[in-house]
Amino acid sequence: METLKQETTECCPVFHPEKWDEKSFEWRNKQFIKGSVPTFFHIPYPSMIGKQISSLTKIAEDANKLDSNRENILVLFADPHPFKSEIFMSVTGEVPDAKNITLTGNFMSKVFDGAYNDIPKFIKQMNDILNEKRLKASKYYVHYGYCPKCAEVAGHNYMVLFAEIEKIKSI
Repeated sequence: METLKQETTECCPVFHPEKWDEKSFEWRNKQFIKGSVPTFFHIPYPSMIGKQISSLTKIAEDANKLDSNRENILVLFADPHPFKSEIFMSVTGEVPDAKNITLTGNFMSKVFDGAYNDIPKFIKQMNDILNEKRLKASKYYVHYGYCPKCAEVAGHNYMVLFAEIEKIKSI
């Protein structure tokens, strides 16, 4: 996976694919604050995403619970059904006046570069990788390396699929 040579984008930190590509993570009560946006058959309204992320960021900053290294902040998306997308922003502790949640489990990540509507194809590719390792995903989260404006500047639309590992299949 190619690493960006540039030092800046429009507003997002420079994304380093090697940090996330084909890595395993064991999260034990990893802290996040949660928001949501309406979608239409899994297609979000971009302006609503920006507003929700700005709101979550402000709440976390006001509480001094946002990682000072912006490259470490995860903003995960999950679509529990066609008309709602959940957004999880990683934080460094409990945030007053926010919906605080934790994620616990084993996760595998894989970086993809492509269009947003390629996510079903990327999930299939990730499932193939997991099957080769005799693993199975119980749930997927997506972290976008860049907002749409920064993806255009960077020339890449990176996204990281985080597969929550259900269990190891028997031989």
